[in-house]
Amino acid sequence: MKKIVIALVGQPNVGKSHLANAISGSNLKIGNFAGVTVEKATAHLSTEGFAIEFIDLPGLYSLEDFSADEKVTKDFLLTGEYDLILNVIDSTNLERNLMLTTELMELQKKMVIALNMDDEAIKEGMIVQTEIMSKILSIPCIRVSSKLKINIDLLVNQILHVTKNPLIAPKLIYSNEVEEQLQTIVCFLDDKHFKADSLTNRQIAVGLLWQKKEIYALMHEQPLYIELHPILNNALGHIYMYAQTDEIEEVINRQHSSFAAGLCAEVLSVTQTKNKNITQKIDTLLIHKLFGLPIFIFLMWGLFQLTFTLGQIPMDWIEASFGWLGETVGSTIGNEALKSLIVDGIITGVGSVVMFLPNIMILFLGIALLETTGYMSRAAFLLDGFFHKFGLHGKSFVPLVTGFGCSVPAYMAARTLKNKKDRLLTMFVIGFMSCGARLPVYVLFAGAFFEEDMAGNVLFGIYISGALLGLIAAKILRVSAFKGEDEPFVMEMPKYRLPSLKLLWFVVYAKSIMYVKKAGTFILMASMLIWFISSYPKNILIEEEYTTKIEALQPSVNEEQSVLEETQKEATEAVGEDKSASVEDAIQALENEKREKLMEHTYLGMIGKTIEPAFAPLGFDWKMSVATFSGLAAKEVIVSTLGVLYSLGDKVSEDDTSLRAIITDNISFPSAMAFIVFVMVYLPCLAATAVFAKEAEEARYTVYLVIFTFATAWVLAFITYRVVLLFT
Repeated sequence: MKKIVIALVGQPNVGKSHLANAISGSNLKIGNFAGVTVEKATAHLSTEGFAIEFIDLPGLYSLEDFSADEKVTKDFLLTGEYDLILNVIDSTNLERNLMLTTELMELQKKMVIALNMDDEAIKEGMIVQTEIMSKILSIPCIRVSSKLKINIDLLVNQILHVTKNPLIAPKLIYSNEVEEQLQTIVCFLDDKHFKADSLTNRQIAVGLLWQKKEIYALMHEQPLYIELHPILNNALGHIYMYAQTDEIEEVINRQHSSFAAGLCAEVLSVTQTKNKNITQKIDTLLIHKLFGLPIFIFLMWGLFQLTFTLGQIPMDWIEASFGWLGETVGSTIGNEALKSLIVDGIITGVGSVVMFLPNIMILFLGIALLETTGYMSRAAFLLDGFFHKFGLHGKSFVPLVTGFGCSVPAYMAARTLKNKKDRLLTMFVIGFMSCGARLPVYVLFAGAFFEEDMAGNVLFGIYISGALLGLIAAKILRVSAFKGEDEPFVMEMPKYRLPSLKLLWFVVYAKSIMYVKKAGTFILMASMLIWFISSYPKNILIEEEYTTKIEALQPSVNEEQSVLEETQKEATEAVGEDKSASVEDAIQALENEKREKLMEHTYLGMIGKTIEPAFAPLGFDWKMSVATFSGLAAKEVIVSTLGVLYSLGDKVSEDDTSLRAIITDNISFPSAMAFIVFVMVYLPCLAATAVFAKEAEEARYTVYLVIFTFATAWVLAFITYRVVLLFT
C-alpha cells in the first residue's frame, strides 16, 4: 500500500483538526514534533490502495512569523517530506485566509484547498464559486463542512487525483510593476541558460526580489551574479518607487493582500454585508453594477477635456517661442539652403512636436493618478465581464489603457497575460487605443474643423471610437484567428491611497522624457528627411516662370514712379488701397501656386503622386497621402509633415500662418474625417512595431499585424468618407 503524506496548513481556528477527524473517522493522534515541544496531530486513512497520513500543522498567519509553533510549520513546509499541502480556509473569512494561501503558492508544491465552514458561510449569505477559483489558481478548491461532513469524499478524491498526477504550477500573479521586474530577471537568467536543480527561474526571480536568504546564497555562488546584481538593484529600485516604501516586507504584504482581495472579489458572492472599511465603502460606488461604468466614462471624459483645454495655454506659449526662435536663428544665417534646413526643417519640425508636450503630460498625469490611487484595478474589474464578451481577458485592460499613453510599453505590459492567444489578441488591438503620439494629429484636426468648445468632446469621441473599434476587432479576431477559451481573470485590488507627489513626478517625468527624446532624435531625423525630400530636387524652370509672372505684377520701383506715387498719394488714397490689395492678392496667389508646383516636383511630391491612387477613394490628395506615409515613422511626424507640405514659416499673411486654417482651406470635411479614422487605426509607429515583433516571438504575426491594420484602416476610412459625404 502506497503511503501519502498530507500537510494540513491553515490559519488558527479554521477547523483543520476538525476536518482531519472528519476525513479519518476520528482517529486523530497527538504527539510532538521531533526536537521541539510543539504538539503534532496526525490522522490516518486507508483508501483505494493508499495509506494517507494527515499531519495537522500548527496554525499560522504567515510563513514569515517566527513564534515556536509557526516556525515548526514553516520548517516542515520548507524541509519536511510530504506529498501535498491541504490548505484549509475559513470560508466566512475568505480574504484574510487567502493571504496565507498566496505564500503557500510560492512554495510550488502540490496543493488542494478545502473551503471549510461552508455551511456557516451560506448562512451569512456568502457563496464561494469554487470552479472559477480553481481555474484562476490552477488549484482544486472544494467547499466542505467538517461539522456536517459535507463534500468530504469529494475532497479525498481530489487529494488522490492531485497526488497521482504531475505538479501543475499555481498561478500567483503580482502587480504589473512587480511582474515586469520579474520578467526582466527571468529573461536575463534564460538568456544565460541558467538552470537550478529544483527551482524554476521564476521562483529564483521571486526569491531574489523578496530577498530570500537561501536564494541569495544560491545565486551568490554563481559567476553570473556580477551581471545580475545591478539588474536586481534596478528592479528593486523600481518596485520601491511604485510601492512608495523601502521596506520589502511591506511590498510583499501588499502584493499578497492585493492578490487576495482581487481573488476574493472574483469568487465570493455576498448577499449580506458586514461593517465596511473606507476602501469597501468607496468600492460600493465605484464598482457598482449600475453606476460604476458611467463613473468610469465620466472620469475618462473629464481627463480628455482637461487635456485639451488646460493644455492649450502652454501650447500657445511654446508655439510662439519656436516661432520666435525660428525668426531669430533664421536672421543670422545667410545661406538660403542652410537657413531652410534649420528653420523650416529642424525648428519647425521639432517645434510642431514639442508644442504638444503639455497635452501629453496632462494625459500621462491623469493615467498615473488613476493607477496609483488604485482605481485602475477597479476599472479593470468593472470591465472584465464586458471584455469577455469581446473575447478579451480582464487583464487586457491594463495594456490597453497603457496604449493610450504609448504603444511600446503597452505591448510589454501584455506579458502579464499568461495565455499566448490572449496575449497576441490583446497586442493586435492595442493599436486601436490612440497613443499620445496621435494626440497632436487629433488636436490639429479637431481644432481646424470644429468649434473650440466642441474640440474636447470631439477628442473624447475619437478616443472612445478607437476603443470600440478595437473591441469589435478583438471579437472578430477571437472567433477567427485566435479561437479558444479565454482564461479566468483575477486583478489585484489594492487599498485606495493618495499617491505621493514624488511618484507622480517620476511617472510623468519618465514618460515625458521618453516623448521628448523621440522628438529630439528619431523625430528630428525624420523631420530633416521630410524637409530634404520636400525641398529637392530644385526646379529652376518653375522658379523662373513664376518669378517672371510675379515681377510683371509688381509696380516699378524706379525713383521717378516713386515720386509720382508720393505726389498722387493723397488724391488717390482710397482707390490706391484697393489696387494695392488686389495686386498683393494676385502675387500671393502666384506664390502659393509656385510652392505647390515646386512641391509636386520634389521627391516627396513624387512619392505622394505615386501612392495617391491607393488613397484617392478615401478622399486623400497627394499631400495627405504623403503625411500618412510619413506617419509610419512616428505619428507625431504627421503634423510636422503637413507643416512642411503647406510651407509654413514662409512669407504669408497673418491669417494664413495657422496650419489649422490652411488645412481647413485645403482639405474637405469628409476627407478630414477619413484621415482621422485612418490615423486612428493603422500602425502606431516603427518603434512600436519592432517591440511587437519581439514580444510576439514569431515574424509571421508582425506581417499579419501590418496587413490587418492597413486593411482595416483603409476600409474604415473609406466607409467614413462615403458616409460623411452623404450628409455634407
